[in-house]
Amino acid sequence: MRRRIQGLHDADQSVADHVRDGLFLVRVDRAQHRWHARKPFYLLRFSILEPKELSGQPITGRLYCTPRALWKLNWFLRDFGYDADLLGRDEIDEKSLVGLRGVAKISHVVVDGASLLNLDGFAPASQWEESSNLAPSSTSSTEVMR
Repeated sequence: MRRRIQGLHDADQSVADHVRDGLFLVRVDRAQHRWHARKPFYLLRFSILEPKELSGQPITGRLYCTPRALWKLNWFLRDFGYDADLLGRDEIDEKSLVGLRGVAKISHVVVDGASLLNLDGFAPASQWEESSNLAPSSTSSTEVMR
């Protein structure tokens, strides 16, 4: 017996696939530290604020806490306006991360058959206007935001 199920062939595409690579003004909705023996990380869930046509779409990414990756975590915290006193004491309060806003540059990569989202760069929310003008060409550029 055969059944026809409309839309079945499109079901393998996740919500993240609908979000193109590029620059987005985002807000942190959730932050959770995940312990892993070799690569502990923060799992971050963002909501897109701009561009308007993608407003509300969720983006989930990881920022690793290994010694080699701390520079990127620090970059994210500084540009998103994390509390400087806590950062100066090497402390991260997950509740303080929720609500922070900034610009994130994202790209997608396939690793072992799984599509993953990369957080490639960050900028303060105040720089959204100038960075959004670069957004369409940013997917082909390897230039880091700064």
